[in-house]
Amino acid sequence: MTDHPRRITRALLSVSDKSGLIEFARALASHGIDLVSTGGTAKAIAAAGLKVRDVSELTGFPEMMDGRVKTLHPKVHGGLLAIRDNAEHAEAMKAHGIAPIDLLVVNLYPFEATVDKGAGFEECIENIDIGGPAMIRAAAKNHDDVTVIVDPKDYPMVQAELENNNGSTTLGMRRHYAAKAYARTAAYDAAISNWFVEQLADPRMPRDHPAWRAFGGHLIQGLRYGENPHQTAAFYRTPDKRPGVTTARQLQGKQLSYNNINDTDAAYECLAEFDPARTAACVIVKHANPCGVAEGADLVSAYRKAFACDSTSAYGGIIAVNRTLDADTARVITEILTEVIIAPDATEEAIAIVAKRRNLRLLLAGSLPDPRSVGLTAKTVAGGLLVQSRDNAVVDDITLKTVTKRAPTDAELRDLRFAFRVAKHVKSNTIVYAKDLATVGIGAGQMSRVDSARIAARKAQDAADEAKFSAPMTRGSVVASDAFFPFADGLLVAIEAGATAVIQPGGSIRDDEVIKAADDAGIAMVFTGVRHFRH
Repeated sequence: MTDHPRRITRALLSVSDKSGLIEFARALASHGIDLVSTGGTAKAIAAAGLKVRDVSELTGFPEMMDGRVKTLHPKVHGGLLAIRDNAEHAEAMKAHGIAPIDLLVVNLYPFEATVDKGAGFEECIENIDIGGPAMIRAAAKNHDDVTVIVDPKDYPMVQAELENNNGSTTLGMRRHYAAKAYARTAAYDAAISNWFVEQLADPRMPRDHPAWRAFGGHLIQGLRYGENPHQTAAFYRTPDKRPGVTTARQLQGKQLSYNNINDTDAAYECLAEFDPARTAACVIVKHANPCGVAEGADLVSAYRKAFACDSTSAYGGIIAVNRTLDADTARVITEILTEVIIAPDATEEAIAIVAKRRNLRLLLAGSLPDPRSVGLTAKTVAGGLLVQSRDNAVVDDITLKTVTKRAPTDAELRDLRFAFRVAKHVKSNTIVYAKDLATVGIGAGQMSRVDSARIAARKAQDAADEAKFSAPMTRGSVVASDAFFPFADGLLVAIEAGATAVIQPGGSIRDDEVIKAADDAGIAMVFTGVRHFRH
């Protein structure tokens, strides 16, 4: 690929985001570039004392229909799409009085921002840009001859290119920005199409899955690597403004890694199950699985209870708290190596304490996500995407059905609901033992449920040995299973570990066998009718 320089003689500027506009327009004018513009952009450039022609002078047609039609004209698109070295194109331009447009500067109507502020249907529709994407796609297609800029952050690079190349741009730069332009229009259209799907959804009817589905995002940052050092990775923001790692401010610490982001998201989503108005709560995550979760009278007690569940795994983990991080909690957390702390907010004293650990990342998310809110999750498979609605089932909204002879006590019922909140966020197959609103053993990600039950009990025994307890905390605990027990064996392991009550979805063809095992042991069991598989 040669440099293939193209001198810019005429630029068309039409922007909603006017940051950096005047400085950039002034730089273009200094190279003798003819400025053409539309509406508010033209007024802003003229007000700065720069010479600019309104696009209506170029087309011979006024802006009309409340601005819906202003650039959809052959003298605009012909100027963008004409191949400069094509004699037939050149003859058509001459015959129809079409002047070349060598630089297009467009950023689109703020559709995403309009949706974010909760605007009504008609206002959102009016903020769907038509002429902008059409021009962007035209200019990007003809990148051999035309430079297209869709992001104000790129103005300095273009200015430098013009300075270094006597008012010209190189083919390499034009191709780079053409690719970016198509990515921007794709993400813009994805936001519109997904908004339309939500607008058309009828909660009384089964969800109609669209024949075409698009997802788009904007680069937050490139990452050092992916899950492993040989993998490349980047972090993108989608139009979904759900509070969490994407929306959080990072106050200090090293750049977040791919695994940090994944684990922090898992921790904060689990934390969302615990309303800060009801209780203080702490979640500790390692490799996307909770290794300790607890409620407490305050954050310090919640952290200590969560940490006691599995202090070995907590080392180098992710800590999420559901209230403003205070100094006492910050001191306790920083006693061991921690990768990330995420909280809605933090006191100045807490921030200063965390700052003593230079590499520890502190993220403030502002608020907690709503566990009941609707939304989509997606994951890739070979050659495709799996898209589903977010698991927004909350145990407080579920009617629990007692299926054993003995009903759970109030204390057991409280712990059963707690354990099921946690089980929702542990990789399947999942078994969670809980006591006094704290996890005391977690078995995650096993191919058989009985193995998860054994591992969780083993973890509890290890914790008891470390704390020099006479018996593991599973004695007198409750147990939650993310899915039904297919056989009684997993339940029998939990009974042997000391569990006195069980919460599970039910629905196995062997439910009767499992219920009989519970009755034989004198323990209580409730069915939720809701499964929480997580893969």
